[in-house]
Amino acid sequence: MSETTLLPVLTQPMLIGAVPGFGPTAGGNSVLLIGANLGGATAVTFGGTPATVVSQDPFGFLITVVAPPHAAGNVPVVVTTAAGASNPANYTYVGPVVPSPPSILVFTPPSGPTTGGTPFTIVGTNLTNASVTFGGVPAVGVNVIAGVVLTGVTPPHAAGNVPVVVTTPSGSASVAGGYTYVGLPLPTAVSITPAVGAVIGGTPIAIIGTNLAGATVTIGGIPATGVVVDITGTVLAAVTPAGVAGNAQVVVTTPAGSVTVTGGFTYA
Repeated sequence: MSETTLLPVLTQPMLIGAVPGFGPTAGGNSVLLIGANLGGATAVTFGGTPATVVSQDPFGFLITVVAPPHAAGNVPVVVTTAAGASNPANYTYVGPVVPSPPSILVFTPPSGPTTGGTPFTIVGTNLTNASVTFGGVPAVGVNVIAGVVLTGVTPPHAAGNVPVVVTTPSGSASVAGGYTYVGLPLPTAVSITPAVGAVIGGTPIAIIGTNLAGATVTIGGIPATGVVVDITGTVLAAVTPAGVAGNAQVVVTTPAGSVTVTGGFTYA
C-alpha cells in the first residue's frame, strides 16, 4: 500500500482595515493592518506602490508597515501572501493644507497727505502675518487682530494714486482703487511786521501769509522763538533771536516746504 503525502492548504489573506486609515502624501508614517491569514506576507501595496513591512505577528492577524509616498486621495491597500492577494482595505492620502490668500473687504481712509503718518484700517480675511505696502513702500506699525482686522500707519510718498498691497505667506491682495497721496499746499509769506528790530533780539513779529500751519521760522539762519500760528494758518507770531546788524533772510518752513519772506528782517 502506498502512502499519500498531504500538503498544507493555504488560506487566502483577508484584510479588515488599516489603522490609521489616512496619512500624509509624503508617506513615512506607520500603519497597522488588521486581518486574518496575513502571516508570511510577501508584499504590501498602497495603491500599487510597495510599502515597507516592519513586523508581522506570528498568528497572522497584524502587520505593521511604513506607508509609501502617494498622491492625495483614496487608495486600496493589498496584502499578498503565498496564498494570493487579499481583499483591498481603504486608505486615504491627505495632501498638505494650503492656507487661503488674503482678501480685502474694507479699506479706509482712501487718501492722506504725502508726509504719511495717517492711520489706516483694513477689514478682510486671512490677514494673519500680513505686511502692507503703499506704492511699494512698507507701512509702519502694522497690527493684525484675529486675522480679519489690520491697522497701520501710511509711509511718506509722492503725491498721486498708488497701489496698496497686502501680503501674507499664502499670497497677496490689492486694495481696489488704491490710495491717493495728496500734496500739502506750499506756504506763502506776504509781509513781516515790524521789519526792523534790535540786534539783541526779543522783537515780537507777525508774518502774514497762507498755509502756515505747523511752521517754524529762522532769521539769518537762527530759529525764532515762541512761534504760534492762528487756526486759519494765515498769521504767524514769533520773537526774533539775537542777530548781527544788517538785513537777515527770514525763512518760513512747513511740512510742505519753505518760503522766504520778501525784504527779510533788518537788525539795527
